[in-house]
Amino acid sequence: MSLVSYSLADIQRIQRTERVLTTKQISSLAAPGNGSKIYYDGRDDGGVAGFGVRITAAGARSYILNYRNESGTERRLTIGSADVWTLAKARARAKELRQAIDTGADPLAEVAALKASPTVNQLVERARREAFPSLRPRTARDYEGMIHIWIAPAIGSMRVAEVRSVHIAELHAKISRTAKYRANRVLSLLSRLFNLSIRWEMRTDNPCRHAVDRNPEEKRKVYLNPEQISRLGEALAADPDQDAADALRLCLLTGARSLSEVLRARWDQLDLQAGTWSKPASMTKQKETHSVPLSVPTLEILVKRRAKVRGDFVFPGRRMPHLTELRHIWSRMRAACDLAGVRVHDLRHSFASVLVSSGASLPMIGALLGHTQPGTTARYAHLMIDSL
Repeated sequence: MSLVSYSLADIQRIQRTERVLTTKQISSLAAPGNGSKIYYDGRDDGGVAGFGVRITAAGARSYILNYRNESGTERRLTIGSADVWTLAKARARAKELRQAIDTGADPLAEVAALKASPTVNQLVERARREAFPSLRPRTARDYEGMIHIWIAPAIGSMRVAEVRSVHIAELHAKISRTAKYRANRVLSLLSRLFNLSIRWEMRTDNPCRHAVDRNPEEKRKVYLNPEQISRLGEALAADPDQDAADALRLCLLTGARSLSEVLRARWDQLDLQAGTWSKPASMTKQKETHSVPLSVPTLEILVKRRAKVRGDFVFPGRRMPHLTELRHIWSRMRAACDLAGVRVHDLRHSFASVLVSSGASLPMIGALLGHTQPGTTARYAHLMIDSL
């Protein structure tokens, strides 16, 4: 029996008598003069209801599946090109789809919903509007760098619902080849983004969970010894930019978490009479107000600055409300004092080491540094042993 094109209304009737499609028959079908024609599978010998091959006037052949959804609407789903799919694989896929349809699924509606679902880039945009404004400035800049360099190029155009653990693992492995610690930071950011996607009902699971083991990280134990601190003090005294020098001095004398924390300090946070610095929750990592006592050398610096500085900030800027970037002076200090590899944050470690060497307890050091977990302060325990 020769194959012909049937109307949708005749599919069920024809499939009860027509033989199943064969690869030889499909290859011999002539293209229509215009438009397209569909040749449907028979029901005997393993045929699938609604399965067929569509041929266009240009000769393109593709496998399709006609079905009705639960509301009775007739739909036509394209399985794939006959140049890519074999007849056996296309028919097997049609059987899978038909089984799902029989249980209430609507494959075309699911495809449409996926196409309309947000991409990772759109998830990031929403996070920028609703989640990132509460971040500390330094964290926000770090996030933007990871998004721009790694996340957007790798998976930014993917639908949020399509991202799988394998995609996360591949990205983590790619970054790990050159920057193992950075790979872990990107993984943490992705996990946060996908947790937000669950909250915003973009998907129901986090593909970062159990996707990959984080790279081992060794906690830094870099701190300046008394001789290095002395050299740094002399270099700061000789530097022409004494505003920047004061900021670095305060980092060392207060154990501030970062240079930006010092640069954003306001006079209304400082009580020079009581000798305290009350850091607002918006400035602290633990999101709680943190009040710390100020040493005599610290107060001397602040009293001198108060006498010459006008405005709300301890370190006012020329074009900005406060100073924002002092990498230039720290580069000079590292070169002048032979401190290669030492970061500004390591001045915080040095602050703790001086306290340990003077007999301060770890709980006291934790309170001064604003640690909420005793384990964070415990890294300085080896210094106490050295001191003893």
